[in-house]
Amino acid sequence: MAAPLIELRSVGKSFKSADGTARAVLESVDFTLREGEIVALLGQSGSGKSTLLRLMAGLIPADHGQVLYRGMPLYGPADGISMVFQSFALFPWLTVQKNVELGLEARGVPPKERAERAEAAIELIGLAGFEGALPRELSGGMRQRVGIARALVLEPEVLLMDEAFSALDVLTGERLREDILDLWESRQLSTKAILVVSHNIEEAVMMADRVLVFASDPGRVRDELPIPLPRPRDEESGGVRSLIDSVYGLMTVGSQRHGRVSTTEVKLQLGDRLPEADVARIEGFLEVLVDEPFAGRADLPKIAEETGLSDHELLNVSKALTLLEFAVLEGGDIQLTPLGEHFVRAEQSEQHALFAQRVLDNVPLVAYIRQALERDPSGDLHEDLFLRLLRFTLNEEDAKTALRVAIEWGRFGNLFEYDYTTGIIHLQKDDEATLD
Repeated sequence: MAAPLIELRSVGKSFKSADGTARAVLESVDFTLREGEIVALLGQSGSGKSTLLRLMAGLIPADHGQVLYRGMPLYGPADGISMVFQSFALFPWLTVQKNVELGLEARGVPPKERAERAEAAIELIGLAGFEGALPRELSGGMRQRVGIARALVLEPEVLLMDEAFSALDVLTGERLREDILDLWESRQLSTKAILVVSHNIEEAVMMADRVLVFASDPGRVRDELPIPLPRPRDEESGGVRSLIDSVYGLMTVGSQRHGRVSTTEVKLQLGDRLPEADVARIEGFLEVLVDEPFAGRADLPKIAEETGLSDHELLNVSKALTLLEFAVLEGGDIQLTPLGEHFVRAEQSEQHALFAQRVLDNVPLVAYIRQALERDPSGDLHEDLFLRLLRFTLNEEDAKTALRVAIEWGRFGNLFEYDYTTGIIHLQKDDEATLD
């Protein structure tokens, strides 16, 4: 077995919520990155994947457990580890050449040597001739190449890529991914291991030697799938499609709590995240699923192609449908339940009523908002009241997302209304009249 480069042993990390309470982002994470491998890490937004990469890069410390590099504890940034960010993170006032030289300058490399090494990295990544350009003069793909060149110029043993292709259009991302793999396979990189965080299941299968699936709340490694196919891989081959199906199956297996893995859905709690799926997307997905060629059951990769949804969007819609009991997930397939089929074929008024009952039964946050409005004499409450509650268990962004989804779902079910100008959630007039 190849030598371990980075090891995580029972690593945990917490951050303070807005109200000052500690919120566990990572818990009991065990992972080893070895020489000669590319590993892909998949998980839902907010599962702690980016936090994990920052721990491995030495940018933040672990609260519990150990992070080891070459068998030694990692207490800060290491010379042998470089990171590529999703947002490019370039200095807009510096040329391509100067952006790539920055890390070398920070390490005290003499000007002549760092200029030569930067030029070589720029040429390696396919940007020769653009050394004097500013970031604003480059396309998104070219800017990301600068970010990759800036990481590679340090000649790292370990390259960490945090959603490095997700900000690019599909074709540009694929081309850049293929170029990185070509450099890896041709041994033109000094890099001995790559860890890729991604939302794209096909990208993970095309690149990696193994895929890790991360669970949420708190983040931890839930499943691992080896990818035994030689590179380069044909994305249309049976082997690749079968592995993509397998990863979809792992990504959509039931909910987990406190390290326990279950094949059945665990009921939501009041302070849990909600899937980022708007009603229009849910309805559109159901309409595609109910009709031919799917007729109520679909392979997730195939319906993703049909609907044009990204993996991130598809997984959120699928989670919403299972939460509302309109569909079930089995081994990478999604199937309408009788209730889901009834919903999609019902008249609009009946759809609203069905949806209302589903969210009241299965989404505690919506039920809590409705009950609070019914108990308040005015029937009007400000959204901040519910945000303060959610901040006990979620960070600010996730709290806002959960409330936004809850409000939209509740409005569709005619459970309450929302004033976007004032932030007031209130009962509908008919409801108010009933309370008088």
